[in-house]
Amino acid sequence: MDLYIPIIVLGVLAFAFAAGSVLMASMTGPKRWNRARLDAYECGIEPTPQPVGGGRFPVKYYLTAMLFIVFDIEIIFLYPWAVTFDSLGVFGLVEMVLFILTVLVAYAYIWRRGGLEWD
Repeated sequence: MDLYIPIIVLGVLAFAFAAGSVLMASMTGPKRWNRARLDAYECGIEPTPQPVGGGRFPVKYYLTAMLFIVFDIEIIFLYPWAVTFDSLGVFGLVEMVLFILTVLVAYAYIWRRGGLEWD
């Protein structure tokens, strides 16, 4: 349990700092509210009205998010491989080449199907 004490203390300090910052900002911040301040701001463009249940996002938004996750996970796997590259030898090199080829095949498929085009 002694090994976890620094992690617990760091978590408590982080929570206390976050809660204290929000509390201090609400106590010391300006209290002038007006209609312009409460409106949504979209890069200087007047916001368009949304339906009551919220707007629907196009499917392409979710596809782009999934693509980001796939390539982000690829990078996460490349870091430990790069750190232990010397000890893995030829086996590690072959496995990483196969992994990258698999991801590149998926990338080529998405590119050919128009998944990277924004209409």
